[in-house]
Amino acid sequence: MLSDLEFQILLLSLQVAGTALLLMVVPGVVMGWVLARLRFPGKALVDAVVHLPLVLPPVVTGWLLLIACGRHSPIGQLLESWFGWRLVFDWKGAVLAAAVMAFPLLVRSVRLAIELADRDVERAAATCGASPLRVFGTVTLPLAMPGILAGLVLAFARCLGEFGATITLAGNIPGESRTLPVAIWQFTQMPDGDAAVWRLVTLSVLVSVAALVGSEWMARRLGARLGPA
Repeated sequence: MLSDLEFQILLLSLQVAGTALLLMVVPGVVMGWVLARLRFPGKALVDAVVHLPLVLPPVVTGWLLLIACGRHSPIGQLLESWFGWRLVFDWKGAVLAAAVMAFPLLVRSVRLAIELADRDVERAAATCGASPLRVFGTVTLPLAMPGILAGLVLAFARCLGEFGATITLAGNIPGESRTLPVAIWQFTQMPDGDAAVWRLVTLSVLVSVAALVGSEWMARRLGARLGPA
């Protein structure tokens, strides 16, 4: 059985991962479409910046976020004075760190899904008078939805497993930023923490498997509704 502390860690992790997913779903889908469909000067640079967190050490990404959004930075001061938001040593900082680290995975999945969508169907809709926005909403998005769902689940799992950037920006504060990976690391430093580590590791695996199974079920249901390509 989970203790009250471990249950709190689980709820906080789900809260952080879910909020991060909501924060990046619209920008991720838009950026994936931009990289899949548009041609513009500097596209390679934009692509490199978007995917930079995949190749940088997570601690480096967390340190850059700390410099950019710390309490003494212009962005940090603006957020605190306007909204009362503090990112350092706070769960909102954990959300930002998780979103930044998972964003490239979502964009890659969305981009691939949109690139595989049938362009002839899009052209047919445009020929019938549909606006680009309507073509995207009624044709491109449904065709790419299985890939988008896969990207969302992958991003959610990445948010649950985020450690390096989170502990650098948000720290290890109980009830605020001690997510599952941070708690597992914390308990590994304790002489009597093995039992808690095993429980939290098992919990992490179960949550991730449940997310993957749910994604596969939704993708199959959606594929059945869309019919054969």
